[in-house]
Amino acid sequence: MRTAATIAFLFLMATPGLAHEGHTHASSLPWTADTWIIAPLAVCAVLYASGSLRFMSRSSAGRRVFAHRLLAYWAGWLVLAAALVSPLHWLGEQLFTFHMIEHELVMAVAAPLIVLARPAAVLLWGLPRIVRRRAGQVLASRVVRTTWTLLSNGTVTTLLHGAAIWAWHSPVLFDAAIESTPLHRLQHLSFFLSAVLFWWPVIWKTDRGLAAWHLFLTMLHMSILGALIALSPSVLYTVQTRSSGAWGLSPLEDQQMAGLVMWVPAGIVYATVALALTALWIRDSGKGGADGTRIAAP
Repeated sequence: MRTAATIAFLFLMATPGLAHEGHTHASSLPWTADTWIIAPLAVCAVLYASGSLRFMSRSSAGRRVFAHRLLAYWAGWLVLAAALVSPLHWLGEQLFTFHMIEHELVMAVAAPLIVLARPAAVLLWGLPRIVRRRAGQVLASRVVRTTWTLLSNGTVTTLLHGAAIWAWHSPVLFDAAIESTPLHRLQHLSFFLSAVLFWWPVIWKTDRGLAAWHLFLTMLHMSILGALIALSPSVLYTVQTRSSGAWGLSPLEDQQMAGLVMWVPAGIVYATVALALTALWIRDSGKGGADGTRIAAP
């Protein structure tokens, strides 16, 4: 309880005693001004806003459905921007606990919301006409469609997402990402893209029963990883936890809190969605026909 209270207080009020590469002592928590993060977020925002205006009148979906997709996209975009640009990102460079919160927001909140919005068509409509037509031709090509079919397979996406999580949370790679800005960008990009791939078949493609199974497996291995981090008797992430003393935590306490974030809150997100999909699968299984249970490739 003391550690949890310390974390909450630091997030709201504290002023950093140490800083990460180039940051000096500050009286307020800084926002991230990284062009490689801000530029893609801004481009996606402009394209989606422009595409929404053009696509709205051409959409075959009802206005309510389109409005729900708009809400899902902007909610996901805001969560992603908050995780990567707001003071949370800087705090994540200081404390392992906040770094883990940042990652879970990217993978377990922003990614599924953006996938729920199905933004590809709207983003295409945000492009200039000539570029849009060319992009449409490329996306409709056999190579792209075959590649997407392979990558959007539920089993493949679950394995890719799991591999990204475990690989980047190895102490060597994780600490290396703290010291290298390009590697840190690649880490976040890997988490986000693998999460988008994972959530796509879960929400739109895979049979609900199989989707719940993929979610359960992901929750299970993430919980195991979180438990290994939280219950380790020694500090595994020496670079990531080196600033924890300036925030009133020992390196081991910081590591334990980070592990708990992955173990419990993140696990609850995946478990909740898995239970919801299981309930829908059981409900629809009694209907038979097109709405009932079917055997589908994972």
